[in-house]
Amino acid sequence: MKKILAFITILLILVISITACNTTKVGLTNNTNTASTTNANNTPANKAGNKLNIYYLNVGQADSILINTPDNKSMLIDAGNREDGNFIVNYIKKLGIQKLDVVIATHPHEDHIGAMAQIIKTFDIGSFYMPKVTTNTKTFENMLRTLQQNNIRAIYAKGGMKIQLGKGVDIDLLAPNRSKYDDLNDYSAVVRLTYGKKAFLFEGDAGKPSEYEMLQRGYDLKADVLKVGHHGSITSTGNKFLEMVNPKYAIIMVGKNNDYGLPNKETIDKLNAKGIKIFRTDKDGTIHIVTNGQIIDVYTKQ
Repeated sequence: MKKILAFITILLILVISITACNTTKVGLTNNTNTASTTNANNTPANKAGNKLNIYYLNVGQADSILINTPDNKSMLIDAGNREDGNFIVNYIKKLGIQKLDVVIATHPHEDHIGAMAQIIKTFDIGSFYMPKVTTNTKTFENMLRTLQQNNIRAIYAKGGMKIQLGKGVDIDLLAPNRSKYDDLNDYSAVVRLTYGKKAFLFEGDAGKPSEYEMLQRGYDLKADVLKVGHHGSITSTGNKFLEMVNPKYAIIMVGKNNDYGLPNKETIDKLNAKGIKIFRTDKDGTIHIVTNGQIIDVYTKQ
């Protein structure tokens, strides 16, 4: 009997030890900038209170970012590829969100608007933003047709615009700043969100020409968290731009073993050289950030 009890005790100790190993804490020198990363099965629920929640959804080689404010206002930036539609819709619904107060289609590439028509059909949409540019793809045409069928009038996004989204949350559009670009990526709507003392920059696929324009216009680019442009390609994240953003954390939304070799090693080296903590959806899964405007917590889930 004693041997059985001893065996059970050892098993319990092993289980507790293994469970503890699934959670790690990353601390910075300033306790107002601490971040925790959790690899446990459950991320924190979207609770009411003073917390802002940002979900960088794991949609592979694509972008889709959900933001929920303390007073339960929601914004979706991009909608992945077409096949990501059910995943995105279900994720939003599981959080109890029925209305998307703001939707932004950063630019009309398939990996950013692929499931946008499904999003528009499924949720009540408050306002819809997109850059003033067109393409002749079926995905883009389907999105426009669905907007029309649901009586939603698109607002053309451009640098200098402000968006209202909940109390205490400030949203500025920093790009595009021209009416014509050679590369469709440079039409990307770039979004800067501030809440309390914390700021977040969402770059879409904006390239170095767009980054240069944002610098020239003197926009406040400083952000604690940067959603790295164009999935970590060398076409984005110029040296001066990164210097001005000066993030503590970088989020790279990229697919596992993608055909483009992204993120580019040069981009990773550049971030590492500045001591920026990198999170990647291909390695960390969906990345969930929670902040009260003073402290940032980062949770990851495969």
